[in-house]
Amino acid sequence: MPRYIRAFVPGGTFFFTVALLERRRPLLTEHIGELRAAFTVVRSQKPFTMNAIVVLPDHLHSIWTLPVDDVDFSSRWHAVKARFARAIPAGEYLSPRRQRKGERGIWQRRFWEHVIRDEQDFERHADYIHFNPVKHGLARTVGEWPYSSFHRYVRRGLYPADWAADEKIRGLDFE
Repeated sequence: MPRYIRAFVPGGTFFFTVALLERRRPLLTEHIGELRAAFTVVRSQKPFTMNAIVVLPDHLHSIWTLPVDDVDFSSRWHAVKARFARAIPAGEYLSPRRQRKGERGIWQRRFWEHVIRDEQDFERHADYIHFNPVKHGLARTVGEWPYSSFHRYVRRGLYPADWAADEKIRGLDFE
């Protein structure tokens, strides 16, 4: 059995990729209101800063910063996933194992995280997040995709409205 080692950095900033179990289902964008509500409730109970996010139909990428002396991003993800799963109608395929455990078949059990090391690493991952809908062919331009913190970055003057990733970002694959 694989042994997963998580990076525990108190007050750290992390890049995450979280995916649906059935990657062909567009549940995240079809139920964007429920996903937003899940994040809102979890952040009110277990605070963290959402630095950047993009929600695609079947997965999402985000950058979070945890409070000082806090390393527990796993329980936050568990809570977001559980709250979202409870909020949407059932109907997904359930494996025998998930049936025995009384689980929903919405999310992949695990997620991928990366500790953001410095400002350059942060910028590279934020650029990747914001370019992702174009990379996946879901939008022609970054600004066309509505489920992204890109629009917040534009309002704050961090990106021009017509921003597009350079070649270094286009070739990256953090998934």
